[in-house]
Amino acid sequence: MTAADRTDPLALAQALIRRPSVTPADHGAMDVLQAALADLGFACRRMTFEGIENLYARRGAAGPNLCFAGHTDVVPVGDEAAWREKPFAAAIRDGVLYGRGAVDMKGAIAAFVAAAARALAKGEPAGSLSLLITGDEEGAAHDGTRRVVETLQAEGETIDHCVLGEPTSAARIGDQLKIGRRGSLNAWITVEGVQGHVAYPHQAANPIPVLVRLLARLQARILDEGYPRFPASNLEVTTIDVGNPATNVIPARATARLNIRFNPAHDGEALVAWLSDECRQAEAQFAGKVTLDPRLTGNAFITEPGPFVDVCAGAVQDVTGKAPELSTTGGISDARFIRALCPVVELGLVGATMHAVDECTPVAQVEELTAIYERLIARYFAGASAASAER
Repeated sequence: MTAADRTDPLALAQALIRRPSVTPADHGAMDVLQAALADLGFACRRMTFEGIENLYARRGAAGPNLCFAGHTDVVPVGDEAAWREKPFAAAIRDGVLYGRGAVDMKGAIAAFVAAAARALAKGEPAGSLSLLITGDEEGAAHDGTRRVVETLQAEGETIDHCVLGEPTSAARIGDQLKIGRRGSLNAWITVEGVQGHVAYPHQAANPIPVLVRLLARLQARILDEGYPRFPASNLEVTTIDVGNPATNVIPARATARLNIRFNPAHDGEALVAWLSDECRQAEAQFAGKVTLDPRLTGNAFITEPGPFVDVCAGAVQDVTGKAPELSTTGGISDARFIRALCPVVELGLVGATMHAVDECTPVAQVEELTAIYERLIARYFAGASAASAER
């Protein structure tokens, strides 16, 4: 990596995109990033869990420790023939960088590394800079950020604040700063009855009406009317399956899957308890069995406005001239794990093409995000004592 490359986010973004790290594969993406960070004086530590490559890199030993988090894994390319440029060629056409991961989120990783290089060229910060990068955010998310966070906690590593580089911008760079996320709970409900002939219903136990009534009760409950900075929680039935091809058979089993997106008015375990109680009541009125398989993917959280949010919002305004909207919209992210370590906000590229064919970002926007990150670093360490006091 040349001296010029250290401060050029485009060169690193292209190098990362050219590694086809479709989750859970790495294909050398972490090696590229580690080499760039080591060249900048970061102490790099690889953490591998069940074959998943992760990286924690830190420069400095003093506090406060400002961390950047992200992921080098990407989703599959889809129909490669539909791409205007090869998905892993990192081609630039008319000032636009094309490639899987350009937006989500190798472009943001490159922008932060370049921003760190520019900040370090001006002098050592009054604290530490670190990066927490995973290789399975787009996959099961079992052996990435979650495991790294657990390891760092067990070791007593202190991270004071974190910026997650997810593509949170909507129409222009920095128009949204995500300060929280709703929680997500998936649940599978299975009703097992007794198969029989439709002409002799007394000899069978039809699971379908039981499941339908149960789902109707669940959807009839108004979970809440909203929460400060969050919309109302919602429960959505996503599939109902019976698998019965016959017209004269009462099936033995009916299943449904639902998802609850919930704000901080709820805790995931409490919602599981509610679903379990409803299933028990349904089973008590039926000559069969009702089972629940809940899977909580993350609780809701919010990083309340304060010194750290002000630092991030101020950096956006310094570069773009406009203050960002403080948002809690969207799905889940690895912020749900990082929040166990420290306050976290999300700030990245415009996400319009993430996961799409022809994923791309204007080169100018990568540079603009780099400038925002550089200002964020400067603002953070200039007001380090105030930001640390809110932990």
